[in-house]
Amino acid sequence: MKALVALADGTTFAGESFGATGESIGEMVFNTSMTGYQEILTDPSYAGQIVSMTYPLIGNYGVNDDDDESNQPHVRGFVVRECSRIHSNWRSSQSLPAYLEAHGVMGIEGIDTRQLTRRVRIRGVMNAAISTLDLDPGSLVAKARAWQGLEGVDLVKEVSCASAYEQAPDKPRHHVVAFDFGIKRNIVNKLVEAGCRVTVVPATTSADEAMALEPDGIFLSNGPGDPRPLDYAIETCKNLIGKRPIFGICLGHEILGLAFGAEIFRLKFGHRGANQPIVEHATDRILITSENHGWGIRGDSLPDFLDITRNNLNDGCVEGLHHKELPIFSIQCHPEASPGPHDSFHLFDYFTELMERA
Repeated sequence: MKALVALADGTTFAGESFGATGESIGEMVFNTSMTGYQEILTDPSYAGQIVSMTYPLIGNYGVNDDDDESNQPHVRGFVVRECSRIHSNWRSSQSLPAYLEAHGVMGIEGIDTRQLTRRVRIRGVMNAAISTLDLDPGSLVAKARAWQGLEGVDLVKEVSCASAYEQAPDKPRHHVVAFDFGIKRNIVNKLVEAGCRVTVVPATTSADEAMALEPDGIFLSNGPGDPRPLDYAIETCKNLIGKRPIFGICLGHEILGLAFGAEIFRLKFGHRGANQPIVEHATDRILITSENHGWGIRGDSLPDFLDITRNNLNDGCVEGLHHKELPIFSIQCHPEASPGPHDSFHLFDYFTELMERA
């Protein structure tokens, strides 16, 4: 079936649909990963976004029952150069088109994703509309332009769990309360592997409610969108500072920065992929990391009691913070990977070390 992609800058791309049919509006972003499309589709951090993959062939290893990062896809659309109908992998349970159709997610192929990526890199992330119903370029562009966008919108409440749940190893050494701002399953898995009993709580959980669970540490998860509207999360973070060791990832890193009075800015087209290089200043090592964020912390707005521990080598973005006196640290990348390299797994063990010292 014919399909159309329309950007708010007036650019349109004609292609063909795979997966569900219909119409969807979201923020157009691109991801530079070569693999890991199932994890990307189900990462709650992509809520509200249409994702275009820069790698030209997607779907060749299908979809399996184990690699979902949440219970459903969260993207509003998926754009690729070519989708493989033939899936060949011993773990595969179904094809990518069948998976998208089952979950009501639109997929579009057959467009020049290099040109699409170039438009986003030049103009920045922008509103977009995709459709199999409205193939009139002017009409679809108008719909993209009329959409309010994601800036200033609280997407966390759409993806956070409704009630607390727990996951633990056989012999846990620590108890971690993890705030679910859009937490990925592999984050919980890595905390468990590090010896932690993890109680995942809704994003709106108060500091008093979290402390009543008697945690050894507090974890602030990844999540979608603009961190600035999350007043409840920022206030909770402020009230937890100094009470327990705190570890923040991605959106959690940004929330922690806001709680300390730092300023947040929007990146032009964000960091989304499994190949972002960052420098770890304490070791002078270069880590290749998985990232998915469109916002960053202004380094010159940080208070003196916070150290910048890591920076992105592509654009200098602040990738890590550490409190000079308190056991509090954060990272902008996704150390749990999934997809991506394992260069930052050590941060989960470091969190357990902080809890042991506290």
